[in-house]
Formats: sequence, structure tokens, C-alpha cells
Amino acid sequence: MSELSAHNLHLWRGDTHVLRGVSFALQGGQCLQVTGANGTGKTTLLRALSGLAQLEEGQVRWDGAPIARDLGSYHGALAYLGHDNGLKGDLSAHENLRFGVGLRRSVSASAIDAALAQLGVAAQRDLPLRQLSAGQRRRVALARLVLLAAPLWILDEPTANLDSAGHTLIESLLHSHLDAQGMAVVATHQPLERLGERLRGLQLS
Repeated sequence: MSELSAHNLHLWRGDTHVLRGVSFALQGGQCLQVTGANGTGKTTLLRALSGLAQLEEGQVRWDGAPIARDLGSYHGALAYLGHDNGLKGDLSAHENLRFGVGLRRSVSASAIDAALAQLGVAAQRDLPLRQLSAGQRRRVALARLVLLAAPLWILDEPTANLDSAGHTLIESLLHSHLDAQGMAVVATHQPLERLGERLRGLQLS
């Protein structure tokens, strides 16, 4: 079973000590919810866990090995969704997924259509992303998350721009991911109590 662990993570931004000795361990089938006021380092932590931010001290490990040892392999095991959806405005929803997912794994047109339908944006399949609402663009980005089939999800405010139905959908996606022994690190203030005993909490201050 895979494991993601953080060991005494420290990171400064100028003179500000953003991450102060953060440690945790997460196994397959578990979700870590990261909370804290603005400026406490939630996004910084997620970027560090993704290997996108340089730590001054501490270590992130995947299956017991430091991620820096084989960052390419680690990136192949994770799917990261930040504040930016990472989509191309001039490409259609279907084209964005075909190219975005295709960089990592083979994906069929039918699988893309199924993911768009699951996320409630099948009708927007052939529209340029710039014509979609912010909530619809977020749903396309979530469809990419599903199609990547990565064991580790790292999500920064995944419910941004989504309505209440979208919030419920996020929980449903997380349920399915954890049921398949995936794991997730999620920075959000939205309640995730429906995940039950599989939910862990980390409060930054």
C-alpha cells in the first residue's frame, strides 16, 4: 500500500516562517484535509508536497523514499489541481482533456466523454473553454483529475467556483477515489465529514 509522509517540513518566504515543522503520514484510502486562515501556508504546503516548492528543512517521502530521489516517477503518481485549472481557453473541453491527459496516459474518446458526463459538462464537449462559466471550467479540470487515474490527488480549494451540487460532487469523487485505495490531500474549508473515519485533519496556523 502506498504512503505519503511529511517529516518536519520548514519553509520561509522572505523573513516569514511559513511552514513550521509540518509532519504527517497518509496511506491509501485516506484523505488529509488541510485548513487554516489565509496566509498560513496551505497552498505552499501543497506545492511542497507536489515537489514544486523548495524546502529549507524536512523531507517529503513517497512509499518511504524521498520524492527528490525520483521526482519524475513521483509526478507520474500524482494529480495536482491548484487555483488555476491549467486549461487552454481556445481548445474545447474534449480537446483539453485529450491533450492534457494524453501527455500522461492513453485515453479514448469514449472515456473522455464519460468523464465529461460524470462531471456534468457533456453538453459543453465541443465548446472553447473561454465560452464556459468558471464553474464549468472547474468541472472540466475535475474530469481531467478523474481520467489521470493517479493514486495521489493534491487539491487546492477544489470546490472553487462550484455551486452546492458541485460541492457534493467533489465528495462523491473523493469517496470513489478512496474506495479504490487512492489518497488525497485537500486544502478546503468546506466540510468533508461524509468521508468518515477515512478523513484526517491538519490545521496550519
